[in-house]
Amino acid sequence: MDHPKFVIEASEAETMAEKLGLKSVLHLLPTIVRSSQKLSRVPISNFAVAAAGLCADGRIFVGVNLEFPGLPLHHSVHAEQFLITNLSLYPQTRLKNVVVSAYPCGHCRQFLQEIRGAPNIQILVLQNDGDNDKLDQINGCPDDDRDASFKPLSYFLPHRFGPDDLLDKDVPLILEAQENSLVLDADEINENGNLCNGFSALEERELVSAALEAANRSHAPYSGCPSGVALIDDQGQIYKGSYMESAAYNPSMGPAQAAVIAYVAAGRGGGYEKIVGSVLVEKQGAVVKQEDTVRRLYPYKYYCKQNIFYKHFIGLNVSGNYCYIKDSGNYMIRSSI
Repeated sequence: MDHPKFVIEASEAETMAEKLGLKSVLHLLPTIVRSSQKLSRVPISNFAVAAAGLCADGRIFVGVNLEFPGLPLHHSVHAEQFLITNLSLYPQTRLKNVVVSAYPCGHCRQFLQEIRGAPNIQILVLQNDGDNDKLDQINGCPDDDRDASFKPLSYFLPHRFGPDDLLDKDVPLILEAQENSLVLDADEINENGNLCNGFSALEERELVSAALEAANRSHAPYSGCPSGVALIDDQGQIYKGSYMESAAYNPSMGPAQAAVIAYVAAGRGGGYEKIVGSVLVEKQGAVVKQEDTVRRLYPYKYYCKQNIFYKHFIGLNVSGNYCYIKDSGNYMIRSSI
């Protein structure tokens, strides 16, 4: 493969399992996890974690952990969070089985609760014993239980707190269709373009539209503050991420990290310096704001400019000095909610 794959189509997964002489695609997951650990970006801990999920349609999705030097540790992305965010790029996908290279922390077990039917998702943890990748050689259970089998999420988090405690039964959850009815005020859109890295007005509008779409797909039923981020790389490719809340609040996935996940999952293998523009869309007056995180996550030592919609344009030049231009490109958000 020319690029690492974070999504493996069902037909390809079946072919891979057959070539390796495995009983089924399910038996392929440990091999995928082991090979995916090298895709982690962990310059702080040097502890690579990977997760692979098998969906009802036969596709395999991959997640790895990401760390960001210079930022607080809570901005890091766990492999299971990456996996679920990767899945969210393909709405209506149903997750059945997950294999992980290390025991999920409480943070990730809680984040998984935002999926409908979460207690029945089957999880298996690899042993740290080198090359034993066959399913029947894996210890999937805590402590000294040697029954090598998948266990439901309810086994790892038996007394759960989740959406059922706070939401009506018909509220869409993560991996389900969302529509937050946010629109941009057309009268406020600047046709001249404000992304000063040489982007045209058309490219800027495409980036804003992508961020708006991400905000409208945001899962934010607890705060009522949907938001979305869109990134553009030096090749003009756009990546978007939606804010996804957890009933427990802290495990929530910010749109800035979600957009980075989309960038990494695209499999182009580039560093973050290839991200040359970003747009955040959120509701004016939101009680949960993402602007500070976007400012922190994207101002690397490169010429990376950011439009924070609704209010500000931010540029970061190569010397690392901020240049704030207030009320430039004032994209206002209104909601029909």
